[in-house]
Amino acid sequence: MGGIADRVPTADKKKLLIAINAAWNFTNFRAGLIRALVNAGYDVVAVAPRDKYAPQVSMLGCRFVALHIDNQGTNPVNDALLLWRFLRLMAHERPDVFLGYTVKPNVYGSLAAGWLGIPVINNIAGLGVVFVKAGLLARVVRRLYRSALRRSVKVFFQNDDDRQLFISGHLVRAQATALLPGSGIDLKRFAMSPLQSMHSPERPFRFLLIARMLWEKGVGEFAQAARLIRTQWPNAECCLLGFLDVQNPGAISRADMDALVAMGVTYLGACDDVRPEIAAADCIVLPSYREGTPRSLLEAAAMGRPIVATDVAGCREVVDHGVNGYLCKVRDAPDLAQKMSSLLSLTYQQRKSMGQRGREKIERQFDEQIVIGRYLSAIEECLSGSPKPGSRGTSP
Repeated sequence: MGGIADRVPTADKKKLLIAINAAWNFTNFRAGLIRALVNAGYDVVAVAPRDKYAPQVSMLGCRFVALHIDNQGTNPVNDALLLWRFLRLMAHERPDVFLGYTVKPNVYGSLAAGWLGIPVINNIAGLGVVFVKAGLLARVVRRLYRSALRRSVKVFFQNDDDRQLFISGHLVRAQATALLPGSGIDLKRFAMSPLQSMHSPERPFRFLLIARMLWEKGVGEFAQAARLIRTQWPNAECCLLGFLDVQNPGAISRADMDALVAMGVTYLGACDDVRPEIAAADCIVLPSYREGTPRSLLEAAAMGRPIVATDVAGCREVVDHGVNGYLCKVRDAPDLAQKMSSLLSLTYQQRKSMGQRGREKIERQFDEQIVIGRYLSAIEECLSGSPKPGSRGTSP
């Protein structure tokens, strides 16, 4: 008997093809959505480059199809080949709806789907530094987005700053856009975890930054802030958790990390389950330069941890300053250190209250079921060929 990945789809099932830049992304951020789509009766085809997480994708109830994507490459020949691969795949699979995530699937997958008359739903989770900078590459990326999103039925954004940037730049029709609360959080999986009430040299106060190790995540500023913090609060530690040497122009190398560790941070490596590390932390920090809606902050707040993050698009959607954490200035290590110091100055009950308010905010605004419901509505809209009443617009 074949496994889930070998199942032959039922002929009368509507087929959804979902493309993303890594199988890891499916298992960590989209697992709940895929299970919900399968349970709703759809035949789901998950497309991504093959990595060690690919077998786990098939266990979600979908079919996994490997597709090579050079995520950070800018070679036009390679990108033309990627477009051809998407065209060939979609002509073979003939999905009823295409769901795109991350830059290259959103661009080249949407172009291929549009040429074949397949309805498209996009998710713009974050723009990245290249997009928001001036220069030839940024102009090319914008033009590609404009062409790719021209026929999309729905384009989801994770914060209104990004949405307005696309609308004002004439990259997308305003009436096709809507907001999503990130990728949503499984509130049962990320349950409240009690804060430590006592700290000692054996159990210091722990700040934790969870992210891919990129300079744009504010890792350098975090290391500088750690050095400043130690002069006043020697019983505090600043830890980093996330992948090194990722495919990105701003990636932090192992040599870079050695230098950051010499400045006083602790690198914990990477892990598949961040919950034990969040539970062991007293505060989650993300001094990022720009975000969509950062998953690490949603997970931290869901587990009742106070947050310190930069006052930028994406982060400010999660952090209510002075309520469930603090917002600091971007690219400003002294201000980051000051906000971390303010957190250290609070009593245990004040920090516990901040964590509780963060949990309540996640329950109100970022429950995974909200995201799933909006995707189901958007898919129904695609299949019906006309918008459902109230399904258009920008309501969060």
